[in-house]
Amino acid sequence: MANESEISPQAVAMKQRLGIVGNASALNNAVERALRVAPIDLSVLVTGESGTGKEFFPQIIHLNSARKHGKYIAVNCGAIPEGTIDSELFGHEKGAFTGAVASRKGYFEEANGGTIFLDEVAELPLTTQARLLRVLESGEFIKVGSSDVQKTNIRIVAATNVDMSRAVAEGKFREDLYYRLSTVQISVPALRDRGNDILLLTRKFAADFAERYRTPQVSFDDDARHALAHYRWPGNVRQLKNVIEQIALFEAGRTISASDIMSYLPEGMNSFVPTVAPSASMHSYEREREMLFNMIFKLQHEIEELRQQVPTVNTSAGMARLSLTGDMPDIAHSAPVTSMVKYGNASDSLFARNADRDARRDVVDVTATAPVTTLEETEKELIRRSLERNQGRRKVVAAELNISERTLYRKIKEYGLE
Repeated sequence: MANESEISPQAVAMKQRLGIVGNASALNNAVERALRVAPIDLSVLVTGESGTGKEFFPQIIHLNSARKHGKYIAVNCGAIPEGTIDSELFGHEKGAFTGAVASRKGYFEEANGGTIFLDEVAELPLTTQARLLRVLESGEFIKVGSSDVQKTNIRIVAATNVDMSRAVAEGKFREDLYYRLSTVQISVPALRDRGNDILLLTRKFAADFAERYRTPQVSFDDDARHALAHYRWPGNVRQLKNVIEQIALFEAGRTISASDIMSYLPEGMNSFVPTVAPSASMHSYEREREMLFNMIFKLQHEIEELRQQVPTVNTSAGMARLSLTGDMPDIAHSAPVTSMVKYGNASDSLFARNADRDARRDVVDVTATAPVTTLEETEKELIRRSLERNQGRRKVVAAELNISERTLYRKIKEYGLE
């Protein structure tokens, strides 16, 4: 397998020609594989998640094949309505259907001697798949509304983000066509598997935007680069470009922090790199004390929320009067105990249940002793200690405090702990 240092000069030149940015081994391997199969007139199936850049590889194959002087036509099979896909691919005769006022050549006729790229090939209807199989096997096709068999000499490169084996098993894609299309397969890696390529692409997209629209260029601090490199990027390169262009527009000329990055990412999306469990060497009584302090702090939040959920009871004396008169409010129905502070952790529901249980057992004590004035200071001190103990590594701090990184970044900024 090729690595960054083993990539051929031909592959380097092709990446520069098409603007392919990245040095990850998996990406270089895919480029080398495309170059290797290009001179051999075989069908190729390019696989990979949406947004990974699969469209570059049919171009590499075409430009390095004997067909490079012929036409190259890219067809998005998912964007053409099922009722017209046959006409688009194979052409039609005049009067073949309503609106067919003249004969029309299809892509297979237009690209004769060249290459056709069928993107999202798994979206083809089964009837069209049968026609495509015939083209692959014999080079023959029939226009819609005609009975004459025509010949074409084309090379097909297909691409999909669908699990083709599953599509075949579910009867959504013909097995024989799958094998004909995938004589050679090229797998394009997801962005999250490309390591430092994320930062290379970030710099490129930011610089390109600033140059194109003549805006001050943004820069990224260490925490921002860390956040970019450790985000999962489910939309891959396409999503990264979208996010960076938004930042370049709205934050022009600024140095971007991690909290800025998080504000441009979709809600609920977590970092890709999993939190590493603390090693045995990190165990200490101080750490246990801090963890206990954290638990108490969160429980205080729950108690305060419980107090706010019982608006009719403002003091312990008032609660006592309610108790003596027999008018104790039904907390389970009139004031449900819920956690208003979300930490994204299953243990939070445990704290909510404990608070609910304690409230039902002794409501007077809860409302009388709930600390209200020191919660912010307690929270600030907890975060400060955790940051010091973990040398400012915010991902570790967020995991230790059982809060999301987005919440941690916001709290650090709010309390001036940057």
